[in-house]
Amino acid sequence: MKSVIQQIADQNRKLESVEKEAVKAEIANPATTNNRRNFLKKTAMGGLALGGLMHLSIEDTIAQTTASVSRASSPSELKITDMRYAMTSVLGQTAIIRIDTNQGIYGLGEVRDGADVRYALMLKSRILGLNPCNVEMIFKIIKQFGGMGRQAGGVCGVEMALWDIVGKAYGVPAWQLLGGRYRDKIRLYADTPEGKSHDDQVAKIKYRIEDQGYTWLKMDLSINELKNIPGALVNHEFWDGASGQYDLRNYTGYGNTKHPFTQIQITDKGLEELAKIAAETRDHIGWDIPISTDHYGHFDLNNGIRLGKAIEKYRLAWLEDIVSWEYADQWKTMTDALETPTTTGEDIYLLHGFKPLIDIHAVDIIHPDLATSGGLLETKRIGDYAEEHGIAMAMHQAGTPVSFMANVHCAAATQNFLALEHHSVDLPWWESLVKMTDGNPIIKKGFAPVPSSPGLGIELNEDVVKEHLHAKDKSFFAPTEEWNEKRSHDRIWS
Repeated sequence: MKSVIQQIADQNRKLESVEKEAVKAEIANPATTNNRRNFLKKTAMGGLALGGLMHLSIEDTIAQTTASVSRASSPSELKITDMRYAMTSVLGQTAIIRIDTNQGIYGLGEVRDGADVRYALMLKSRILGLNPCNVEMIFKIIKQFGGMGRQAGGVCGVEMALWDIVGKAYGVPAWQLLGGRYRDKIRLYADTPEGKSHDDQVAKIKYRIEDQGYTWLKMDLSINELKNIPGALVNHEFWDGASGQYDLRNYTGYGNTKHPFTQIQITDKGLEELAKIAAETRDHIGWDIPISTDHYGHFDLNNGIRLGKAIEKYRLAWLEDIVSWEYADQWKTMTDALETPTTTGEDIYLLHGFKPLIDIHAVDIIHPDLATSGGLLETKRIGDYAEEHGIAMAMHQAGTPVSFMANVHCAAATQNFLALEHHSVDLPWWESLVKMTDGNPIIKKGFAPVPSSPGLGIELNEDVVKEHLHAKDKSFFAPTEEWNEKRSHDRIWS
């Protein structure tokens, strides 16, 4: 294991140890009542997350953790009756879906950022009338309709919603259904904000670390920073910046061209400029906080290795998506050549897609996006498979609090987890889209408390969601009968 990953793992263990010691101290305190002491012991043994519940009585804790449970629930008789959606404006467009049942229990899921909600709606006819508690069976029915990147958004959104329903039906958090938890809170990583000046940059980073409490940051280290510096790049005329990757009709722009096919090269001068950015960022942040990097631009593995070597002394946490994920042999070449950990995976669908990278140790860290990789259970399987091969897992996340909380449950249940991305740190209304049913905040000083209430542990703040619907779709969970009828024979084998 590369030293940077080992240091981060040791740091995480220390944080978790502090939390456990606080629980032990309360148990040992003579002022703690017997009821409270017994409750703490039982929940510690049974895997109930304690973070945020320490101030509550046992009665209040039980009331909080069971607030959303349907007392009339009969899981064996549950049937899916409907699927509807609300299109939020988060990250351009991100749809929250709701799957309803015949017992009044519903589940929330999310179609990944930038994906078409119809990826989920077309699955409605395949799941109506089925028991949502049969999550794996339903997943096998619908997973053929997922694909790499955003094309998996529908399948993964449905899978999230199913676990939310099952948890509510049985009265347990989703992480318990995945086998239990390894941690009470989930470490988050956030983007490093860009300042208008050196002093402004220092102030913004200080706010991120000291006021917001983030202990892990990520920065872009892009050739976009070099485009106006003479002699920094070779063949940059068609480089259209980060925005080019979203213009799918611009076939000549290098922002929409795979990495081996651009012949953009970084000169020695360009490498010096990028190393300067890394040096200044490390100087601002210090050495105690991991710094990850991403969004370099589209150049080949040779330039990726040269860049990696130029910034090696700054001990970055990882180099993310230097080239496309499918080039496992190229990733292997880079990983073997560099001391800095490498990672990819936010666009990979299913464990099957990760195996080529994991089997040959082509990366040091896998980086699934749960809203693409297959949902909660499949992502845990991916993490477990990576762990068997000595590979850690970080998690990519860019969406609403719905997918964020699905990630939190999966991260809690996966041992080799490092950190979870929070992409909307500075969006002031983002957290208020939902309320936590256990009474905890969704984020507390750079960590996400693991929910103790059933399902995903959230309910929508409908008024807030309505305020932030997409300008072109204000329907808000309108009927979707046009998606009820199945019109094809789906079997893919004879």
